[in-house]
Amino acid sequence: MKRKLAVVCIMMLSATTILSGCGGSSDDSSSGGKTKIRFATWDVAEDVDKQQELVDKFNEEHDDIEVTLEAYGSDFDTKISAGMGSGDTPDVMYMWNYPAYYDGLEPLDDYIAEEGDEYKSNFYNTLWDYNMMDGSTYGIPVGFTTHCLFYNKDIFDEAGVEYPTADWTWDDLQAAAKTISEKTDAKGFSFQMKPDPYDFEMYLWSNGTSYCDENGEMDGYINSEESQEVFQMFQDMEKDEYATSTEGDGTDEFRAGSTAMYVYGSWAINTLNEDGVNYGVTTIPAFADAGQDSVSILSSSGLSMSKDSEHKDAAWEFIKYWTNEECNKARIGTELPVLNTVVESEGIMEQEEYAPFYTMLEQSQGHTPASFLIDSWSEVAENLQLSFEQIFNPSSLQPVDKALESAVQ
Repeated sequence: MKRKLAVVCIMMLSATTILSGCGGSSDDSSSGGKTKIRFATWDVAEDVDKQQELVDKFNEEHDDIEVTLEAYGSDFDTKISAGMGSGDTPDVMYMWNYPAYYDGLEPLDDYIAEEGDEYKSNFYNTLWDYNMMDGSTYGIPVGFTTHCLFYNKDIFDEAGVEYPTADWTWDDLQAAAKTISEKTDAKGFSFQMKPDPYDFEMYLWSNGTSYCDENGEMDGYINSEESQEVFQMFQDMEKDEYATSTEGDGTDEFRAGSTAMYVYGSWAINTLNEDGVNYGVTTIPAFADAGQDSVSILSSSGLSMSKDSEHKDAAWEFIKYWTNEECNKARIGTELPVLNTVVESEGIMEQEEYAPFYTMLEQSQGHTPASFLIDSWSEVAENLQLSFEQIFNPSSLQPVDKALESAVQ
């Protein structure tokens, strides 16, 4: 998904093959010159400059295709929606909100099949679930992050507590958080007071439930016993004062050393490295009684094609270029690589700050976010956020069962 995922492709790439012939429309230009296609990005500032360099390189290497980069920034969703409404959508675009836009996108399954089994299998399989709707693929994975547990080694050392490990449960985390809060000036754990509902569903999955069933029905799921256990655990940690709820995502508190642990995506790694924070990363703790590994939501971005494009073969050629190995390598440090070959060649699994995100990726296959199942997700998400804030805001701490019943209604 778009959310916080920046694309920074800066390495020079070798020339790609000429048009793939996957059954798209004719790419003849009316002027007899290059076929012109438009490419929309949501990035800004220097990220766009680096993307423009890559677009220029593509154009230099292709006698038959010319790509124009359109940087929409914070207006991305507005402009994409307007373009789809008026039939003026860019040929290629970044994409994350498939439930909202897939009707205006070209299904890519035939193009993918034309490339052969090896092409698709090189992408991590779980990523395809987040680039599909109703059984069809509408985006090629570009980048992703799962969530993991970050911990401050210096604070753990000060408290005399052993570092978290991959076999931790939430019981282990709570015990460590209590000791840290008692023996240091830091809180043991922090979480968002008003979490994004899209992200928070991973905790329900980890405890054997979800927001809704496959038909989008919430009653009996968001307000189930297993769901209430999750919310009650977070609220109790806050009430007992060894955890704190934050206004933001928790990174600022973690950087400042005012909290010892928090759960977040890989976006924080560069910042923490620049700050010189002595931190570690491991998988999210499991619920002891759930009998399963913990699960993470994915924040995933893909590259999509407009169904109204008049130059689909050229668009597909550019999509392949933008999502190949060299470009995937160039995004390391900004996004996590989506190709198995890149993860292997760059030794990603030997890097302790990155490997846990791939473990979470492997553990998280087979879960469909409620945003893909509930037609009115935007409205539902707003209501959920209000309910979550009522549960976690220290000025309210509303009973969990009442708040979740309200969320269903």
